[in-house]
Amino acid sequence: MALVVKDYDEAIEFYTKKLHFELIEDIKQSETKRWVVVRPKGSEGSLLLAKAANNEQASRIGNQTGGRVFLFLHTDDFDRDYKNLVHHNINIVNGPRDEVYGRVCVFEDLYGNRWDLIEPA
Repeated sequence: MALVVKDYDEAIEFYTKKLHFELIEDIKQSETKRWVVVRPKGSEGSLLLAKAANNEQASRIGNQTGGRVFLFLHTDDFDRDYKNLVHHNINIVNGPRDEVYGRVCVFEDLYGNRWDLIEPA
């Protein structure tokens, strides 16, 4: 999955330092374009961080789905990861709360994209 970002380095720092994702690839393709892939530790799913290349793409940064949650981060220890979000001053939109499917909270990444942090029931 690709996520449009403003800047490669600030996005890498957020995902690796604050969410503790792994940096899988960071390959320079041209003077302005890089192939940057991150993923949650222990996960097979990855996220391509794609720097906006024009004004139309830049207008989507932080709002690729009109304000809906569209990224889901599963955890085996909700309390640990929730405390990490709070420790790094990551904006918690709502929660934590218990649902039939598990414990969940909604948080925003550095650009305002909404994520669910979920520990399945």
